[in-house]
Amino acid sequence: MNRSSSTSSVNGFYNFLTRGLDDLDRSFSSQSIVSIHFLQHVLSSLRSFHSQLTVLVQRLHLPVGEKWLDEYMDESSRLWEACHALKAGVSNMENFYSAGANIASSIEDHPVLSPQLSRQVIRLINGCQMEAVGVEEENRSLMETRVHGLSLKFNKNISVESKFNAFNGFRGVLYAIRNVSSLLLMILFNGLVYLWPETSFFCQELCEENPVFSSAFMVSTARLHRRVASEMSQVINGPSGIVLCEFRRAHEALEELKEELHRFEEYNMEGDVSEKLEKMKSCFGVLKGGAENIILQLDDFFDEIVEGRKKLLDMCTHR
Repeated sequence: MNRSSSTSSVNGFYNFLTRGLDDLDRSFSSQSIVSIHFLQHVLSSLRSFHSQLTVLVQRLHLPVGEKWLDEYMDESSRLWEACHALKAGVSNMENFYSAGANIASSIEDHPVLSPQLSRQVIRLINGCQMEAVGVEEENRSLMETRVHGLSLKFNKNISVESKFNAFNGFRGVLYAIRNVSSLLLMILFNGLVYLWPETSFFCQELCEENPVFSSAFMVSTARLHRRVASEMSQVINGPSGIVLCEFRRAHEALEELKEELHRFEEYNMEGDVSEKLEKMKSCFGVLKGGAENIILQLDDFFDEIVEGRKKLLDMCTHR
């Protein structure tokens, strides 16, 4: 089915959201919630939902000068602020993976390390590990300050059905997309930036029965929320901080290389670290590529948000 035609009505948009959430749920079945690949899929879904929301607005022929435009602008502004905070958190990793690349370049021409060179590399590794600590501190502060004020939570204040049928049902659509966006953004923040156990988001209950929305949409939202909450609760039982799989693997590979070098230093002997080095280079390369892909997606999303706002303002101005 053509995507634009499937979102030309309110019911079509709910069906589009339902399919997207179900697709995420299936993807979640085969991947960790804190893997870069799954989180890229989450961000792609967030972009797709917002893009089709803009398409729906253009097709509903909403009245010019009404409150619906303010409500749309408020939601797109919230997305803008949230994604800038997300980009800041992911960008903070750059110093860490750049330091990892410097370590690799310093020893890749020396397949057999002398005790003196081993000591030099250990100092570089210590510096890289300090970068990792710095990233976690910066991202924790980011979560406590900028993210806390974004109100990324389910809004369960549903009053009368007629309120959500306003503007040809668009107000109900905005309510739905706000909740879905909050869910996806909190997955992204906790997976990419910093696991924040203090948040109550994943402890919230989401009712599957709602007279305003399609039952399929509510069931799909609640199912994904439950699975995410269950997975996050298991992750929370471990150490807090940055829980992104690729970040942890790079950190572990770095520590393995360091332990190997310590053995060479302790026994004042030369040694071959090519295997450990290749593993470290691979882990840091995957982290760097994943982080850069997320940042590119976010930059494209910023352009899409600006374009969507401009289209609707122009539509209202020239109608």
